[in-house]
Amino acid sequence: MNAQLQTADEISTHPIAGNRLSGADIVVQVLADEGVDVIFGYSGGAILPVYDAVFRYNRDHLQDNGREPMPLIVPANEQGAGFMAQGYARASGKVGVALVTSGPGATNTVTPVRDAMADSIPLVVICGQVPTAAIGTDAFQEAPISSIMAACAKHVFLVTEAAKLEATLRTAFELARSGRPGPVVVDIPKDVQNAQLVFDGNSSLAVPGYRSRLRSVQQAAPECAHCARFFDLLAQSKRPLIYAGGGVIAANAARALRDFAHAFGFPVVTTLMGLGTCDTTEPLAMHMLGMHGTAYANYAVEDCDLLIAVGARFDDRVAGVAAKFAPNARHIAHFDIDPAEIDKVKRADWHHLGDLARALDRLRAYAHEHGVRPRYAEWHAHLAKLKSDHALNYARGTALIQPYAVIEEINKHTQGRAIISTGVG
Repeated sequence: MNAQLQTADEISTHPIAGNRLSGADIVVQVLADEGVDVIFGYSGGAILPVYDAVFRYNRDHLQDNGREPMPLIVPANEQGAGFMAQGYARASGKVGVALVTSGPGATNTVTPVRDAMADSIPLVVICGQVPTAAIGTDAFQEAPISSIMAACAKHVFLVTEAAKLEATLRTAFELARSGRPGPVVVDIPKDVQNAQLVFDGNSSLAVPGYRSRLRSVQQAAPECAHCARFFDLLAQSKRPLIYAGGGVIAANAARALRDFAHAFGFPVVTTLMGLGTCDTTEPLAMHMLGMHGTAYANYAVEDCDLLIAVGARFDDRVAGVAAKFAPNARHIAHFDIDPAEIDKVKRADWHHLGDLARALDRLRAYAHEHGVRPRYAEWHAHLAKLKSDHALNYARGTALIQPYAVIEEINKHTQGRAIISTGVG
C-alpha cells in the first residue's frame, strides 16, 4: 500500500521535517519524495515560484556525474508537456508530472488530461493560479481550472489554504496512482506558492471514504462460492476466450494473466491498451481485436461461448454495437477494479471487483485444489484455422509503396528492436 495508508509509527521522520520552506519549495520537495525524476513543463508568471524552486533544488542536489536529479523538459507548449508526462508514465510505470502556468497554460493541458483519464494513466498536473484574493475577478490569465478540469480528470484540487499545500500534493499522487489510475490536477495560487510554511514530511488529506473503498477492493479475493460459480460457467463452455485490456498492465497483472491462460488453455485477445499482456508469438495469442484489430481476433470473439473480460471496458472501438458484440457468448465474466465498469456496456453474468493478479491467482489455486482440468482441443484447432485463413497480409506485387512494407523493412533492418509509434488514425 502507499505510505499514506500506513500508520504514523510506520513512517520515518523526514530529514527536513520542521523546517520553514516556501510553498514552492514544498511543492518540489514533495515531488522528490514521490520519486519524481523528470518534470515536463512550460513556464509562465503564475508558476514562476515553483520553477525557481526546481532550479534551486537541482542546483543544491546536483549528482556526482553532473546530472540534475529532477531535470525540467521544456516542450513546444503545455499540451506537449501533458502528453510527454503521460508517455513517461506509460513507459516508466511512475506518475508523470506536468508543470504549467495559469489560464491558457492550464487550459492547454485539457486534452492530455482527458486522454490520460480515458486510458487510466497516472498523471499529476500542477497549475499556477492567480493570487487567492484575485480568484473570480477575471484577473490576468485567470481561468476556472477546477471547473474546467472537473469534467475530465480523476480529481481536481484548488489549494486556497496554504497550510494544506503539502498534504494536498501527497494526496494527489496517492489518488493518481491508486485504484484505477488517472490524472489529478492541482491548482496553486501564486500567493500560496510564496507563503512561508512549516514542512511536515508525511502529511496527507483525510479522504477516509476513498481509502476505505480502495482498501476493501485491493484486499478482495474471490470466495470459494464465487470461484465455484465461475467454474460452473466454465463447465458449461466449450469455447472460452480471454479479452484483456489496459487494466492488466495498470495492475501489473500480466504475469498472473499469462499463468491463468496457460493453466486452462484459454486463448487471449487484447485491446490496443492491452498489447504486451501476453506473448503474441504463442499459438493461443489471437492478438488485437476491434475496429483496428485482426480479422481472426474478431472472429474468435464472435465464436466464443464464454467471454472473460479482464481489465477491459467494452469500449466502442472494440465492442462497436454492444448488442452484437460476442453474440454467441452464453455468459460473460468480468474482472475489474472500477465498479463503474461492471454492467456499463455489457451485462456480466459473473464479476469480481479487486486486484486482478490476486483474483486470477486465487481462481487458479481453486482449480488446482478441485482438480479442474478443462480441455479445448477442438476450439484450439478452430482458432488455428482462423489464424491461417485470415492471416495478415498486403498487396506485395503493387508498384505503390505500402505502409506495411515500410514497417516490415524497418523491422528487418533494426532486427526487431525498433519502437514504432503511431497516432490514432
